[in-house]
Order: sequence, then structure tokens, then C-alpha cells
Amino acid sequence: MCLAVPGQLISIDEGDPLFRTGKVNFGGVIKEVNLAYTPEAKVGDYVIVHVGFALSVVDADEAARVFTYLAQIDELGELEK
Repeated sequence: MCLAVPGQLISIDEGDPLFRTGKVNFGGVIKEVNLAYTPEAKVGDYVIVHVGFALSVVDADEAARVFTYLAQIDELGELEK
């Protein structure tokens, strides 16, 4: 299964639009991602990221819902141990 995860865009490198990148915070883990598919993304936005590419911009409420679901999955995984 493939999973796309939300993260908060904390900085943008405004170079060539095809190679536009930014740093995204995933709960304390900072990764550089390609922003070519999300030209509308701005610092502070939440983006859905899959294999290093931001695929879409989502609002903070949607990102919070995904974080909640991911936390629930981790809790369910702990029950199997």
C-alpha cells in the first residue's frame, strides 16, 4: 500500500517552477519535497506528500484528521505486539 502524508510547508526555494522545492515539517521531521505539482502552495500551508512530491494542498482541519487516523493506526499496531 502507498501512503501520502500531510506536512506543513515551512520554507520554499523559488527557483525554476519545475524544480521548485520546499522544506516540509512532518511532526518534527523536516524533509525537502518537490512542489512542482502545487504551484499554489505557500509557507504555512499543509501539503499531502508522496515519494517526495507534494500532490495537493489541504487545510489544517484535514491534516489534523489524517494525523488522528495515523495515531489510531499506531495504537492498533501496539495491540498486536
